[in-house]
Amino acid sequence: MNFSAWFSDALARTRPDAAPEWGSWAWIAAGIAAVLIAVPLLWLMTRPVVTIVHELGHAIIGILLGRRFSGFVVNSNMSGHAVTRGKSRGAGLVLSTWAGYPAPAVVGAVLIQASLSGWSPVVLGIGAGLLTVSLLFCRSWHTVWVVLVAAAISASAWWWAPAELQQGLVLGLGLVLLIGAWRHLGAVIRGGGRGDDPGALATATRVPAGLWIASFVLVLGACTAWAARAIFGAVSP
Repeated sequence: MNFSAWFSDALARTRPDAAPEWGSWAWIAAGIAAVLIAVPLLWLMTRPVVTIVHELGHAIIGILLGRRFSGFVVNSNMSGHAVTRGKSRGAGLVLSTWAGYPAPAVVGAVLIQASLSGWSPVVLGIGAGLLTVSLLFCRSWHTVWVVLVAAAISASAWWWAPAELQQGLVLGLGLVLLIGAWRHLGAVIRGGGRGDDPGALATATRVPAGLWIASFVLVLGACTAWAARAIFGAVSP
C-alpha cells in the first residue's frame, strides 16, 4: 500500500460511524467490565488504566492553566503520581490537583456516550495518539510498559477491529473507567492521608478534605447519571 492510499484509509477511520444499535458486543463488554471490576485479581490488572487517566487528568488541566507538565509514574502497586511545575499556590495548583479523581469518571462517561453514538473509531484513534505522545512523559520503565501496551491495544483496535468490536471495546473501557473512578475514590475515603489529593488540597487551601471529597462525589454522580441515561436510552425499545 502506498502512502497516499494509507493516508486516505487512515483519514476514513477518523470519521464517526452511524449510531449503532445495542448489540451482542455491547452486552459482552458490559459483562466483562463488571467482572474486571468485581474480581480482586482482575481489578489489580485493570487498575492501571484508571491510574493513567487519573494522572493525565492532573497533567492536562495543569497544562491548560499554565503549569508545566514534567512527567508521571504508574507504580508497580498500580498507584501513581504526576508532576506539574508552576506557582506553589493559586488556582492552577488547586485545579490541577483536584482534576485527578474526576478524570476517569468524566472520560468514562464520554466514552460510553461516544460508543453509543458511532464515535468509537474516532475515540480509539485519538486515544492511541494521546497515549503515544504521553510516552515522552513517562518517568519509569514500568510506566513506559503500561502505557505502551495500552497504546498498542488502542491502535490495533482502531485499525483492524470491526465496528461492533470497536463499540464493545470503547463501551467496556468507559464502564471500567467510570466504575473504577468510584473504587479509587472509595479507597481514598477509607484510608486517605495528607499525601493523597484531598489531603493535599486541604493543605493548599485550608478547606477540609471532606469537602473536596464531596466535590468528587458530585462530579462522579453526575457522570454516572449521564452514562446511565445513555445506556438506558440505547437498550430501550
